[in-house]
Amino acid sequence: MRGLSNRPGRACKAVITAVAGSAALGLFVAACATGGTGTRDEGPAGSARRAGGGATPSASPTGGRPSVAEVVALVKADAKVSKAVKRDLEPCVADEYPVDVSYGNLTGGTGNDIVVNVMTCGDAVGMGTYVYRERGGEYRNVFRAEEPPVYAEIDRGDLVVTQQLYEKDDPVSYPSSEEVITYRWTAERFAEQSRTHNDYSNAVGTADSPAPAAD
Repeated sequence: MRGLSNRPGRACKAVITAVAGSAALGLFVAACATGGTGTRDEGPAGSARRAGGGATPSASPTGGRPSVAEVVALVKADAKVSKAVKRDLEPCVADEYPVDVSYGNLTGGTGNDIVVNVMTCGDAVGMGTYVYRERGGEYRNVFRAEEPPVYAEIDRGDLVVTQQLYEKDDPVSYPSSEEVITYRWTAERFAEQSRTHNDYSNAVGTADSPAPAAD
């Protein structure tokens, strides 16, 4: 999964915090069109580009969605996003930001919700994931998870968050396990619906490759 290490793991159990009804960000955009209806409503929009001079996103000229650059400005202005994530939210190359953005209907509103995954530049480790809900022309942060490595996706109208967990001596590329948590928007908040824990073998992919047999 993009934004996470190649395999999952566990040092300290992640704390995923669902935040409902948080204060408005004061960033106004026009209402968006509703998302698709496939296995995932819509996939990542790709790395964001540097936002322009203003910090207030405006309606996208195509499809009514904020651009990825406008989403970067939204995250940077969000008081709910940690200072550490904001500090690392800088372009990796030229004006390319390490951000995946997905648009879809998670909260049953008339506009697209936005799922934002902020990653590291070098190895694309998920540093934080956020959901913004459009209501009345304004985006509000209604979910955040900031225990890396973490990554979220829209799956058939649900929010699916994958958290890798590490044992003490796990290398970054080989965590020991992962938890996959599914959230559904209920009573104006994200409520956990299911949780799956997957353990991974440390023997796979770590041993030296056997030497070829002699002729």
